[in-house]
Amino acid sequence: MPETIQSRLLALGLTLPAVTTPRGSFKPFTIAGNLLTLSGKGAPLREGGGPVPKVGAEVSVDAAKAHAREIGLYLLAVTQLALGDLERIKQVVKVFGMVNATPDFTGHTEVINGCSDLLIEVLGTRGEHARSAIGVGSLPRGFAVEIEAVVEFA
Repeated sequence: MPETIQSRLLALGLTLPAVTTPRGSFKPFTIAGNLLTLSGKGAPLREGGGPVPKVGAEVSVDAAKAHAREIGLYLLAVTQLALGDLERIKQVVKVFGMVNATPDFTGHTEVINGCSDLLIEVLGTRGEHARSAIGVGSLPRGFAVEIEAVVEFA
């Protein structure tokens, strides 16, 4: 029996999280032709006030990379919702990652690798993609990381 994306998720001990309702005036995804555009998803969810932790100061690279991995799994959950079957994925086309970092932080690539590595682990060559990783001065709700993606599907 050929390996499927679901069997790969199971072998990796991963479960797709529930997709939540967006907290703004936007959709979690849109479809145009054979392209699925996934809205940005941030992590970790932070409620309340106080100083916003920054990657490169209060948030370690390893913690931020784990947040990016968590986002990658969430993006797969949104893809499942949008397409009904992850096997419809032809290729992850582009990943765009933003890191809420200190001005002198330069490890953005390492952080966003958490998402990229997860997509390749789960999807194989279909998960290989073009990518941008940038640092920003702030993100909604004090997220450490936010990532969006474009997926081609059949």
